[in-house]
Amino acid sequence: MSTYTADRLGYVQENDSAQDRILEKLYGSVTGRAILKPLVNPVLSELGGRLLDSRISALAVPVFIRHAGINLWEYEPQRYCSYNEFFTRQIREDARKIDMVPEHFVSPCDSRVSVYPIDEKCCVKIKHTPYTVAELLKNPVLAKRYEGGYLWVFRLCVDDYHHYIYIDDGFESRRVHIPGVLHTVNPVANDVYPIYKENTREYALLKTMNFGTVLMMEVGALMVGRIENVPLRGRVRRGKEKGNFAFGGSTIVLMTQKNRVMPDPDIFINSEKGIETRVRLGEKIGVSEVKNS
Repeated sequence: MSTYTADRLGYVQENDSAQDRILEKLYGSVTGRAILKPLVNPVLSELGGRLLDSRISALAVPVFIRHAGINLWEYEPQRYCSYNEFFTRQIREDARKIDMVPEHFVSPCDSRVSVYPIDEKCCVKIKHTPYTVAELLKNPVLAKRYEGGYLWVFRLCVDDYHHYIYIDDGFESRRVHIPGVLHTVNPVANDVYPIYKENTREYALLKTMNFGTVLMMEVGALMVGRIENVPLRGRVRRGKEKGNFAFGGSTIVLMTQKNRVMPDPDIFINSEKGIETRVRLGEKIGVSEVKNS
């Protein structure tokens, strides 16, 4: 099944990379799913992570840069001693502009974003797969707080910058870790497995200055053995780094409460059509509906 991505100017492009085609074949057949079964195990993913931490893995860096067409001028110059060191590279301070207008809701990362309404039964349909927020959080009481709000899915690909930020000033609660497996977060997998309630994930509540209580969740994925968050600070600032993913495509999920945030029209319309919208870290993607006092 083809997937599509739009930029903020409205240009729509079909996603047809070699990686997409391989994953579609694997997840789309009984034999392929049998091959994938051991690969989604966190233990094997951790072993893969150790290999990517080794010095020999650095040999793959130049090949990947050429294949993915990555602009190295955006990143701090350094000599990479492993593939993971390259994958978690730091971006130059002036390469991303954080929108600091208080009422502007910003993207936590470079990604392809989709937004979905959460209905009165706290259910949400991501692509063709139905979820309940309670399944996602394993907490029915907390899920109820997001009834009538929005669920935002920020899907990072392997060529994206894999660091993510806090989206507003406020306070962060304790973090909740939910162990699981590590399916790819590519849309082809979501048609076969309910990946967002099966994958390893971690979330916290952000009591923000402008958008109510936002739930922020990091979702691990195929060959991502580590979600590397900074130490819990309590008080947080918009634009400050929250953490990064180790190798692989990964996902950030945000949940916003009813009547708190309105998605930008292009993102909302694209999502209704099943089209992801390409956004960058710190970019405006919505507005506050009610300014907090």
